[in-house]
Amino acid sequence: MWIFVDDKFVRKEEAVVSVFDHGFLYGDGIYETLRSYGSRLFMCEQHLARLFRSAEAIGLTIPIHRERWPELLHESMARNGVGTATQDAYLRITVSRGVGGIGLDPALCPSPTIVIMAQPLVAPAAALYQTGVDVMLATTRRNLPSALPPQIKSLNFLNNILAKREAIAAGAFDSVLLNWEGHLTECTVSNLFFVTDGHLRTPSLECGLLEGITRSIVLQLAKEQNIPVAEGRFTPTQLYQSDECFVTNTSMEIMPVTSVNHTPIGGGKPGSLTQMLRKLFSGTRERFLESSFL
Repeated sequence: MWIFVDDKFVRKEEAVVSVFDHGFLYGDGIYETLRSYGSRLFMCEQHLARLFRSAEAIGLTIPIHRERWPELLHESMARNGVGTATQDAYLRITVSRGVGGIGLDPALCPSPTIVIMAQPLVAPAAALYQTGVDVMLATTRRNLPSALPPQIKSLNFLNNILAKREAIAAGAFDSVLLNWEGHLTECTVSNLFFVTDGHLRTPSLECGLLEGITRSIVLQLAKEQNIPVAEGRFTPTQLYQSDECFVTNTSMEIMPVTSVNHTPIGGGKPGSLTQMLRKLFSGTRERFLESSFL
């Protein structure tokens, strides 16, 4: 396996980061994950734009120019034999504050650490899209946005990990986090949608959640089909009483949710609107892929 570290590709065994790296010491850094369909990256420009927005938000200057990133991502795929006709790729970009002395001052770190990893995409089991999954309401609350803005995809992921531990202990696919007001936000690595009386609903960004890229596509597809959409402040009761539900992210696309805390949603099977949006996503995916990379 080849991994890009700082300014060159090295073998996995040589891909090491210093114990004095502030990403390791303090979680001071950002990340982004992407996928390919074959050799073509999905929403590449949008993912890179979010990476650079996150960097700007924490005062971190990414030393690699924006225009060079697609080339590096494709080289990473090629070196690792992924992003092919038979194997989609999963890519992770990590940018930390870098190596520096002990202390919180960012000025201690003269240069960021950059890591790019590309490996085979492991999609959820196909059967889950037919049966749907169970999610649970976590007792862990979503970080207060004024303390740690969710639009920064930071390496500070303990909030999500605590909620994920709850899901694992309960035998659930994932956890839904509530915010400081008890409103729905998102799952640990995905955005949440539910349907009531033919209206598509999703928590608003003001509730304290990441503006997911697949979330934006789903909203776009719904509006193109004249499906009523509402972004707002919703309660667990509204989720329990919904007709259908699903979650979204880049790697799993649109995953039906058929129960919450083991209580069936709607008829306990993937809903018609969920299935329609899944077909629309698959059928129009071409427009969300980059042009063939040379």
